Amino acid sequence: MQITFLGTAGSWPTKDRNASAIALDMDSELLLLDCGEGTQRQFFQSRTSFMRVRRIFLTHFHGDHFLGLPGLLQSMNLNNRQEPLDIYGPFRTKDFLDMILSLGYFTQKFPVEGHEVAPGEVLDFGSYTVQAARARHPVPALAWRIEEKPKRGRFDEAKCREWGIRGPDFARLERGEPVERAGRSVLPEMVMGPPRRGRSIVYTGDTSPVPEIEALAEEADVLIHEATVGRELESEANDWGHSSARQAAEVALRARVGRLYLTHFSSRYPDTGPLEAEAREIFPATEASRDLLEHLLRQR
Repeated sequence: MQITFLGTAGSWPTKDRNASAIALDMDSELLLLDCGEGTQRQFFQSRTSFMRVRRIFLTHFHGDHFLGLPGLLQSMNLNNRQEPLDIYGPFRTKDFLDMILSLGYFTQKFPVEGHEVAPGEVLDFGSYTVQAARARHPVPALAWRIEEKPKRGRFDEAKCREWGIRGPDFARLERGEPVERAGRSVLPEMVMGPPRRGRSIVYTGDTSPVPEIEALAEEADVLIHEATVGRELESEANDWGHSSARQAAEVALRARVGRLYLTHFSSRYPDTGPLEAEAREIFPATEASRDLLEHLLRQR
């Protein structure tokens, strides 16, 4: 599970930061969280490919979070994509997607489907789930939690030796099949530890502090929270549906997350060091993200 920050700017891109976009590599497929202007070019600077994107989750329809879609879709067409693409977002996602697909002259070669998701809804994709929560912003907006389903526990070496488990036996037990030993059936739960929690990340998109997002982030491994400004502009930011770095850290602390990444920085902060320092006073496990930063989320 690897996170790649493709864009960390707020409102408009700068010479050092692209508009909002985050790639999440689930190994079996690639997810894209928001798709600001220039996202496809950022993919070329990264170690992953936009052709692997299977699902896109948009937080809202302000331009810096979705205007990369027209170019991305047309580039996928030009590269002869055949696999379907599903795009999820808040109210009116289908309307906006219809408009995007009607821009310019090109032939749509692969299926693209829009899905409108309600706050509180949980989507099941087999090996992982995606949950939506209401963000506080002037337009309909969602925050997303992506979480793997629980995994089997690890093999207990002492118990495996006790039962003489070796070689192909491990694969059979991992599939949930019993293994015969000394006239008895050895079941997976007899030689494996308890199930392990799946890894989880939460991405807020644009929001001022709101209880729903704090609940969504409860004990997440990684929280990616917008931090448009420092505390000196907190009140004005809240009025426009944004948060300060200090407020992002307070959410991380109360939600007991493992790590906090700040993003969506106003162009007034060419140096994000002060914002990072402000947040670390409250939540030490904080880092100010930057374009093309990668984070490998390991199993606990």
